[in-house]
Amino acid sequence: MTKLEELLKVIKKNKVYIQTHNYPDQDAIASAFGLKILLRNKGVDATICYNGQIDKDNTLEMIEQLGIELFMVDEVKMKPDDEIILVDGQKGNSNMEDFAGKEIACIDHHPKQEVDSYLFYDIRSDVGACSSIIAGYFFENNLEMTVDTATALAYGIKMDTAALSRGVSELDIDMFYYVYKRADAEKLRSFEKCSLRKADLEAYKKAISTLKIQGRLGIANIGADCSEAIIGSISDFLLSLAEVDFTLVYSHRVGGLKFSVRSESKSVDAGKVIKEALKGYGDGGGHGAMAAGFIPNVNTEKEVAEMARLVEERVTRLVTAI
Repeated sequence: MTKLEELLKVIKKNKVYIQTHNYPDQDAIASAFGLKILLRNKGVDATICYNGQIDKDNTLEMIEQLGIELFMVDEVKMKPDDEIILVDGQKGNSNMEDFAGKEIACIDHHPKQEVDSYLFYDIRSDVGACSSIIAGYFFENNLEMTVDTATALAYGIKMDTAALSRGVSELDIDMFYYVYKRADAEKLRSFEKCSLRKADLEAYKKAISTLKIQGRLGIANIGADCSEAIIGSISDFLLSLAEVDFTLVYSHRVGGLKFSVRSESKSVDAGKVIKEALKGYGDGGGHGAMAAGFIPNVNTEKEVAEMARLVEERVTRLVTAI
């Protein structure tokens, strides 16, 4: 029995919700879109929903060009007995809000957490992109995919693995080859042209002006109210420096302090470092190569400065100790 067949066995209704993590990125949206198409082929109607904001132009361009429908959670009027399938995140994560329905299944590529409440789960923490897992469902069931579906999955794999250069598994490579042959290469190239806005350059400027390098660790405060997408992008950008193989980037947003971390060191796990660094303050986690975290209820400039200092000290100690 394939994973898709196992999933179908636990779905009891002819309509389900597919929930991404908050502020969904290209991989989360592509995975949800691919799963929606798979379920439609099997007679199950699915609605993609999320909480937060989609604020990166190339993500919005992907949604528009590929005709992907997704809705904010307050638009769908979910009921307690509705069935939810989580993609690219897990129940209990700080970036996965608890919606009204029941989470019956989870498909993800982050480190496995509590799974007892799911009727089905397919969590592969060794895989670089959730889109690769969904592409595998098409492959192992010998199901045709549309050009738009293939394009979405190819873009999801490309973005979450930094063009197959970060956290890549054999499945990612095989599935990227599989979907790329079926994708619209021109659309993929057009998405790349929308990766930055002029206003984003201010955050890059701030990152450069505040950058501190301690050993192989690069730390930058990129200012207030930066999007989820730009925080991660700048973390990747700083990692390209020859002197740096671990980055900590943060921005104060409404309600708290957001962190992005990246690691190119085989001995320093980004997810474990940020989880330990935020213990007692907030929540963090992710992969060995890329992770994120959030501390709530940090509001004044004084609170931001003090909390940032404490986290910087913890991260510096954890990274330099290894």
